[in-house]
This record gives sequence, C-alpha cells and structure tokens, in this order.
Amino acid sequence: MNIALLGYGRMGKTIEQIALKRGHNVVLTIDKDDVDYDITKADVAIDFSLPAVAYSNITNCINNNIPVVSGTTGWLDNYDNAVALCKEKKGAFIYASNFSLGVNIFFELNKVLAKMMSNLNQYKVSMEEIHHTKKLDAPSGTAISLAEDVITNHTNYNAWELDKAQDNAIPIVAKRIEDVPGTHTVDYESEVDTIHIKHTAHNRQGFALGAVIAAEWLASGKTGVFTMNDVLNIG
Repeated sequence: MNIALLGYGRMGKTIEQIALKRGHNVVLTIDKDDVDYDITKADVAIDFSLPAVAYSNITNCINNNIPVVSGTTGWLDNYDNAVALCKEKKGAFIYASNFSLGVNIFFELNKVLAKMMSNLNQYKVSMEEIHHTKKLDAPSGTAISLAEDVITNHTNYNAWELDKAQDNAIPIVAKRIEDVPGTHTVDYESEVDTIHIKHTAHNRQGFALGAVIAAEWLASGKTGVFTMNDVLNIG
C-alpha cells in the first residue's frame, strides 16, 4: 500500500516507522509549508497535520478519490462540510480524535458508565487530560469526545467547559507536562466515594498503529464516512 503522510511531525514520523514495518510504502511526506504535491501517487492518505491545513488536506484527498484518515484536531468546524463532500464524491473518510485501539475501547467503557450513572444525581462528573507541552489545543480532542459521549448518555449534562464549570456542564482540566503522550481520566465523585476510569498512553506507538490499521481497512475498497468503531467492529 502506498501511503501519503500529511503532516510530518513526531506523529507522522512514528506512523512512517510502523507503516514500513507492516510492509507499506510511504510515497509522500507533506509538511506544513508543502502545497504543491501530487496526492494521486498514494493509495491512501493519513493526515496528522495542523488545524489550519487539515480541512484542505482532507478535501484534496476526497476530490482526487484518495481514501483519507485524519487524526488532526482543532478543525472540526468544517467536519460536516468534509462529510458532505465525501458523500457527494463517493469517497472514503475516517476521522478520529484518537486512533489508539485502547482509547477506543475506553470510549465505549465511558459510554456504558455514563448510562449506568445517569440517574445517580449524587455523583458529579469531571475530567482531566494530560499531554506533552507541544500539544497546541486544549482540551484534547480525546477529552472532548469523552465529554460529548457523557452528555449523550447522561441526563444531567448538556455541555463541557475548560477548568471550572457550571452545574450542567462537565469541567475538563487540561495539563501540559513534558513528554507525556496522553492520559485521560473520568471521575464520578460523591460525598462518600469516587468512581474513576483512566487511560494512560505509554508512548505514541499505539496512536500510530491504530492510524495505520485504519488506513489499511479504509483502503480495502470502502466507500463512505466511518469511525474507529467501524474499523474495530465495536460499539
């Protein structure tokens, strides 16, 4: 499989290593200032670029009939437009806030727990995410996904807010600590106890492996807009 890497930072380089180990070819490595390239050299594209260019990267792939997997966060104001274009062009597209296989299982546990806790008003939900100091957005896309899944499955919350939150909003604390790949915690706390679920990434390998697995799955003749649940057949 010929892969285009759109974004060639630390994550892009880790994806490249894993892709090569799995027998694929990396035919394009596009950094933030590269604008004149031929995406049709690739069988599939993996986008871990910057928020400012992610949407143009994705639409370029879709317009050229190249399946595209994106893990860039911070561009989602245009997500619905990307979905509409993909459907119009009969393309293939996966966006995930986190491609780690373990995180996607964690997402499902979070949904189940939110449903179980929905009528237990004595428990208040809060979240914390910790990432390396070079991460630009806060809270993380993963934390936002966790919060939105709680809102969907819990009767008491209708929003999330960074740091302190009002009664019907979930507070998310975002910390930036050097060399932390990613830690996400969801707490349900009452006066008598706390229920605590947590995912800790030990390195970037899990994120990169999941992105390559998603690209392999998407490039096998799929058409449509998908999620990691489709790739992993969960949820």
